[in-house]
Amino acid sequence: MLSNVAPSVFNGLILGAFYAFVAIGLSLIMNLTGTINLAHGSFLTLAGYLAFTLVSKGTSFWFALILAPLLTVVVGVVIERLLIVPLYKRDPIFSLLLTFGLSLIAEEVYRLIWGPNGVPFSAPGILGGGISLGFMQFPTLRLFIAVVLAAAMVLLALFLWRTRFGLRLRAAIQDTEMISAMGTNIQVLYMVNFALGMALAGLAGVLASGLLGLSPTMGNALLMPAFVVAIIGGMGSLFGSIVGGLLVGLAISVTTLFIPAANEVIMYILMAVVLLIRPRGLFGTEGLFG
Repeated sequence: MLSNVAPSVFNGLILGAFYAFVAIGLSLIMNLTGTINLAHGSFLTLAGYLAFTLVSKGTSFWFALILAPLLTVVVGVVIERLLIVPLYKRDPIFSLLLTFGLSLIAEEVYRLIWGPNGVPFSAPGILGGGISLGFMQFPTLRLFIAVVLAAAMVLLALFLWRTRFGLRLRAAIQDTEMISAMGTNIQVLYMVNFALGMALAGLAGVLASGLLGLSPTMGNALLMPAFVVAIIGGMGSLFGSIVGGLLVGLAISVTTLFIPAANEVIMYILMAVVLLIRPRGLFGTEGLFG
């Protein structure tokens, strides 16, 4: 029994970590600017394709793991400055429609450049194989992904809570006008905040490509579960996104093992239960990363 459950639990935790990563990026952008970024998954896919292109041109996987997210940040910031910034002070429905349109355009662009089907993208051989714990084999690639995602979450938390700029970001979520009156350039805060979201999406995109497969729809497939995770954890809560992601990942994985027919609806059932008990989510607070 343990030999069947343990791999499912482990795989669920990895899947949940991906969901949490994407959800944190969504929450960062939404809480400060009010933008519901439906193109977030497209940036995740872009990072995967950029990493694939770099590796196919002879670049090492390790270099691509760093460079692809950075290139994604550049593309994301350019789009944010040119298209999204003018909509920050307008009704959120405008930015929602814009980013939805961007996601559709991006998906077609990926099909034109890299083809409509998935492309082969795998991690280096050193990450192959697994580590035996007696009752199961832990794949080395999945362990590596878990370590990278955990390290990135810790670094993000340190940035938000231990740096002056991170404190300004959190304060701006509470009262943008007050922070602006104190001399802080709000547009710089918006840009850095959006760049953080893109960096998280980019890193998740490269890692997910080697694990889940790289195709034009890869990022968008992770987007809806990420929204569910953000709602379960509580919009604006970094810790809530992590907990929500792990809960959703475990729920999907265990349900797939025992009730495969229900694996696609279990996260919505979980969300409904949480919202009935706590309408703001498990750790949701009003406009603050808690």
